Amino acid sequence: MKILIIQQKMIGDVLTSIILLEALKKKFPDSTLHYLINTHTYPVVEHHPFVNEFIFFTPEIEKSYRKFYFFLKEIRQQKYDVVIDVYGKLSSNLITLFSGAKTKISYYKKGKAFLYTYTISRLKEPLHNASLAIENRMRLLEPLKVDFKNYSPEIHLQKKEIEAAKKTLEAFVIDHDKPIYMISLLGSGPEKTYPAQYMASLIDSIIAFIPEAQLLFNYIPKQLKEAQEIFNLTSEKTQKNIYFDLYGKSLREFLAITYHCNAVIGNEGGAINMAKALNIPTFIIFAPYLNKANWFGVSEAKDNTAVHLSDFVTYESNDIKKAKENPKSYYLKFKPTFIEPKLKVFLQNIQ
Repeated sequence: MKILIIQQKMIGDVLTSIILLEALKKKFPDSTLHYLINTHTYPVVEHHPFVNEFIFFTPEIEKSYRKFYFFLKEIRQQKYDVVIDVYGKLSSNLITLFSGAKTKISYYKKGKAFLYTYTISRLKEPLHNASLAIENRMRLLEPLKVDFKNYSPEIHLQKKEIEAAKKTLEAFVIDHDKPIYMISLLGSGPEKTYPAQYMASLIDSIIAFIPEAQLLFNYIPKQLKEAQEIFNLTSEKTQKNIYFDLYGKSLREFLAITYHCNAVIGNEGGAINMAKALNIPTFIIFAPYLNKANWFGVSEAKDNTAVHLSDFVTYESNDIKKAKENPKSYYLKFKPTFIEPKLKVFLQNIQ
């Protein structure tokens, strides 16, 4: 059986959907599994043992109708038996349709259900103590008689990458016998980013709790200004513990550096998902407009902690919508004093 899984766009989504290939390979060990992703997300699934072949939806294909047409023809030539469209947008609708696969599976969307053999409704509450991201993906395998299992996404680093990152840390005189914490400073946008002053306050509290902690900042060069702002807002004492210029120059290098950390702390997003896939404990600050259950399950609570404004103040039925429309006003309610006691317990538990 030849199966194509389609998951375009975000790194966190591509990493999470890899569980489908693991589940399928274990159910159908002789199957051939292809994973269609955007090129920039490849580093988080590189070297994954359950993928027979990666199919890349490149920026060139995305921008050109002509190239997209030839891409569809190539998909058709693969003669897939099953296509599972996790993404569910126009491009993946067309890829699924033109694949010619006998079995086509996706989530239910009004007006598009006719494109698929099976459409799956999303759960609003988890049934197995996993995140909804995991549980809803596993539901896509029900037409293939694959039972639910709470799989965890995994990132596969090579020994040489791990050793190179260790040397990078040593070049900055990082002491492996003392705690190393990666700070997820910035979300994917302002609506997913804890305010700079509040983040600086939390970073100060980390050093107050664990004075010997060594802090790394997760940012990319174009975010230098925002990262510098947060650094400047921390205390002079804290700044002595921050290795501001130590960061991954590529996504794989970032992953290898994260591998050596004792925890990743900060905004929910790709860095947090990658840390969990490396089995690194995480302390996650969810944006006020997000549903925490989507990306955090009860089963993760042993090694990870997640906080949301609704954990501390009463949310009405329309607060999620209002928080999305005006994230700043809700973030200002999400004071560091709410978070610090849980952060202290988290740091104590991972010591």
